This record gives sequence, C-alpha cells and structure tokens, in this order.
Amino acid sequence: MHVITRRRLLEFAREHPDCSSALDSWYRIVKNTSFDTFMQLRQTFPTADRVGKLTVFNIGGNKARLIAAIHYSTHRLYIRRILTHAEYDTEDWKE
Repeated sequence: MHVITRRRLLEFAREHPDCSSALDSWYRIVKNTSFDTFMQLRQTFPTADRVGKLTVFNIGGNKARLIAAIHYSTHRLYIRRILTHAEYDTEDWKE
C-alpha cells in the first residue's frame, strides 16, 4: 500500500515516543502489503474497525488510534488522524 503521509506518523511519534516503535512496525507492514479488501486487511490487523468510510487501527496496545481512509482499488492509504486513546474517546474526530 502507498501510505499518505508518513509525516503524520513521525510527528505523532515525536510527541508520544512510547508509540514510536508500534507506529514504525505498523508502517512497515502496511507499506509492504497490498490489501484488496477490508477482510484481507483484518487478516493482518484483526483489531481494525470500520467507522463509516474510515478504518481505525489500534496502535501500541491501544495507546493510540490511527484513523485512515483506504482506497483498495488504488492501494492507497490516507492517514487522516492519529490520536491518543483519550482523544479518540471524545469522538471529536468524527466531525
């Protein structure tokens, strides 16, 4: 998959170094895998959830949530937001 944009991962990792290795691991897996469907994605990331048109990944044992828009036909994943668990729970990201 083509991940757009890695910069968000790096910025979040700078602010939350406890998630750095988990984000790096997630990035390497996604970058080196082509998912054609959500079901294929769930085989690699069983805790991933669909929320409307977005996909939410649990990062670092639920320390963070990565919210992405995935276009399976073009193999592109757009990182919309990365939030701490507390920020995610406010549900402000759904607006």
